[in-house]
Amino acid sequence: MPEQTVSEAIAPEQTTNRADFWFDPVCPFAWITSRWIGEVEQVRGIETEWHVMSLSVLNEGRDLPADYRAMMDDSWGPVRVIIAAQELHGSSYVKPLYDAMGEQIHHEGNKDRASVIQKALAETGLPADLARFADSDEYDAQLRVSHEAGISLVGQDVGTPVVAVNGTAFFGPVLTRIPRGEEAGRIWDATVTLAGYPHFFELKRSRTESPEFN
Repeated sequence: MPEQTVSEAIAPEQTTNRADFWFDPVCPFAWITSRWIGEVEQVRGIETEWHVMSLSVLNEGRDLPADYRAMMDDSWGPVRVIIAAQELHGSSYVKPLYDAMGEQIHHEGNKDRASVIQKALAETGLPADLARFADSDEYDAQLRVSHEAGISLVGQDVGTPVVAVNGTAFFGPVLTRIPRGEEAGRIWDATVTLAGYPHFFELKRSRTESPEFN
């Protein structure tokens, strides 16, 4: 039998953690958290499943300031197109479409939803005519099912992102910068620890800065 070092002899068995991530492409905080998850995937054993939720659905019927109501009315298109792509071409397109839309919205500053959709479809190799679903309620039932699957885990008084860590869901973590490398891994480790305690529910403080994507 080959000689083992002490650290090798007592090292815990490697396990794979799971994250389920619900996003709306227009949300800058979901975008930062999703980029953090991408960093975690490089340094920890983690499998991620990506799901659509919708701020437009979440805010239906709510009394909102006029500018925010206008943004919600304008935000149906991206989530509808992602759900249509999922239904017609498979779940493997959910994350690539999110990535492509997020780059346009958050890095390029593209505020034209039709342009965002058109460019994202081209980048992911999907048919351009999927853009027609932005103004169609044909797959709204499926959109609402996906949305409800996430929001039902955390309640109606939160937003996006919703992240389930090994089955325990939270709103957040809400970050304003993208942790990189081992720092991202340490934040993930802390999140796994908190999610593993069944009586933990929330940590919160007032946010004093806006998100940055670099």
